[in-house]
Amino acid sequence: MWKKIVIGNILLGGLLFLQIQKPTEFLTLKYFDYLMMSTPTTQDQNITLVEIDEATVKHYGGYPLPRDVYADLLYKSQLSGLTVFFPDKDIHGKDKELAKALRETNSILPFVASDKATGSSPHVGTAVIGGDPHPWLYKYPGILRTPSILESATKAVGILTAIPDEDGLVRKMPLVLSVESKLVPAFGLEALRLLNSAQSYQMKVGQSGIQALRVPPYLVPSDSRANVYVDWNKDFKRVSALEYEQGLIAIIGVTAEGVATKIPTPAGLLYPHEVQAMTLSSMLEGKTKITPDWALGAELLTTLVAGLVLIFTSSLVYLSIPFLALVLGGLFYASKTLFAQGLLFDVSFIFVNLLIIFTLMTFYNFVEQYFLRLRIKQQFGTYLSPHMVKKLQDNPKLLSLGGVTKRLTFLFSDIRGFTPISEKYQSDPQGLTSLINRFLDNQTEIILKHGGTIDKYMGDCIMAFWGAPLDDEQQVENATKAIIEMRISLEKLNKELNEEGLDQINTGAGINTGLCVVGNFGSSSRFDYSVLGDSVNLAARLESQCKEYNVDVIISEHSLVDGYEYTYLDEIIVKGKSEPIKIYTLQK
Repeated sequence: MWKKIVIGNILLGGLLFLQIQKPTEFLTLKYFDYLMMSTPTTQDQNITLVEIDEATVKHYGGYPLPRDVYADLLYKSQLSGLTVFFPDKDIHGKDKELAKALRETNSILPFVASDKATGSSPHVGTAVIGGDPHPWLYKYPGILRTPSILESATKAVGILTAIPDEDGLVRKMPLVLSVESKLVPAFGLEALRLLNSAQSYQMKVGQSGIQALRVPPYLVPSDSRANVYVDWNKDFKRVSALEYEQGLIAIIGVTAEGVATKIPTPAGLLYPHEVQAMTLSSMLEGKTKITPDWALGAELLTTLVAGLVLIFTSSLVYLSIPFLALVLGGLFYASKTLFAQGLLFDVSFIFVNLLIIFTLMTFYNFVEQYFLRLRIKQQFGTYLSPHMVKKLQDNPKLLSLGGVTKRLTFLFSDIRGFTPISEKYQSDPQGLTSLINRFLDNQTEIILKHGGTIDKYMGDCIMAFWGAPLDDEQQVENATKAIIEMRISLEKLNKELNEEGLDQINTGAGINTGLCVVGNFGSSSRFDYSVLGDSVNLAARLESQCKEYNVDVIISEHSLVDGYEYTYLDEIIVKGKSEPIKIYTLQK
């Protein structure tokens, strides 16, 4: 038991270490995808996707469009967000028209973070509560600029940059980035600020990183790097730029083939304006998701407690399987419930760890049971009947191998006149061996048949007992049945021997019942399962008295059974005993 516990705890410790290291981040991400995409798709009623589609590009004679087209679109909504990046001056000379629209409307001009230094980034009002946020944020050395006429005219600038996970999918969006050591908001956060006419946004920083961003009346919890998991299961009203008339919020983007690059997400490949719309919608509806600070601790504690229970119950399948099913089901329900509250609780690695523990401990138990059954067969295969050996294999707890005191019934059976028989076989030792083996096979089969345990063979003598290693409430009766059948079987054997011209075999047997010590006796390298005690010795003494009383079996007064006919022989004091004992023989 302790060996199993030690092995199980080593396994659990290794898995907990791996859980901290998160080597299977891929599994976690896919589990979060499942949670996200398993919810029903919802329709956003406020945001309209205004798309520069094939028809629009064809209408204006190709791409890029004159920027006054965008200016007209900005005037049609309460809030307009451009996801079309303008790196250079308008080839059509319409920058003034777009700049005018940016000044007169609530509109967002997009920027793109750059891996190269490109000059000063725009200044955006930020209120920081707590420590320095820069060490926690994604850092970029520069930002791709737009024409100055547009930058100076706009009321809001937002970064379009999306940062994929290790598998290439974009699941979360940064709300703030550090560009040239300045805090620059992402497109979605700036849209939220502009929509609520706020002059700035607030960032709360704790010891473990960014905690939340606030644009009154909205409070958006985030992870330590100012990321939020987006609700990708959303749909929007979509309209071609040629047909757009008005809307509450317009997110303008390009869908014309070959112009915009799509972004891989759990919902598939999406255009940049779709990604930004989903980010804004998630914040407006309070459906952004974060992984709470306590998540890892809860994962480790759950794995530890459940793992220990599985280790201790692994040998009890009727307990371990229901427990495992209950834990896995409970964790899945908990993760779904927390997800609905905006919290991402990763149970995937817990699932993997618990299944690994259960599988390996089950395998360990199987191997342990296999070798235990093998040891039982090796130790008792020559002592017990195959039926009793299987019974012990199926339930090893029935074994008492540590040296215990039990009430047993003992039988000693010996060949009478063995010396004269052996003298006749001086020139034929193999013949003598064959004769003795025939006798022992004949008698042993009967003893085993009636549930007896063969202790040992001592030349021509058989020592057997009932009541161990398996308890036997009918041990005296079974021993009596055995000796009666041994008589009958010996008579048949003697007939065969007579027909073969061989000497007949006569036996004497002694039976006694009493307390003794039973268990494994011997050295650490060689031992036998046997018995010790006065009751054993008394049975041997009774067997030796058969010649004196001219009977084939002597039974002590402690081994009498109702329903059988006995003949009283005497009351004797055997060698080594001080108290007299009454002895009987079984009538034939």
